[in-house]
Amino acid sequence: QVQLAESGGGLVQAGESLELSCAASGGVVSLNVMGWYRQAPGKQREMVALFTRVGTTNYSDSVKGRFTISGDSAKNSVYLRMNSLKPEDTAVYYCYANGATYGGVFHNRQYWGQGTQVTVSS
Repeated sequence: QVQLAESGGGLVQAGESLELSCAASGGVVSLNVMGWYRQAPGKQREMVALFTRVGTTNYSDSVKGRFTISGDSAKNSVYLRMNSLKPEDTAVYYCYANGATYGGVFHNRQYWGQGTQVTVSS
């Protein structure tokens, strides 16, 4: 079973930076995609950034140019560097993964972390 553990959330002022980290455990050999979603109060969960096993990235328009996603496939980890944070970036950020290989079997399903709070004050 895949577990995702996030770290790095917190309270910052507008314009400051934060970095989130997420590591997969549970005997995972590889993950096809890792990334980040977020959910603000009263809003639907939305994709922030995704990182594939081959190194391609995808960002939501709202964070392009400010956030950078990176990954370490050997460690089954993903990172999100968030610069120039805005109050509208305030949300719970969830680590996401899909396509896990463990126990010699490929599992075509999604996995979610518990979430980490990011609060940006104006």
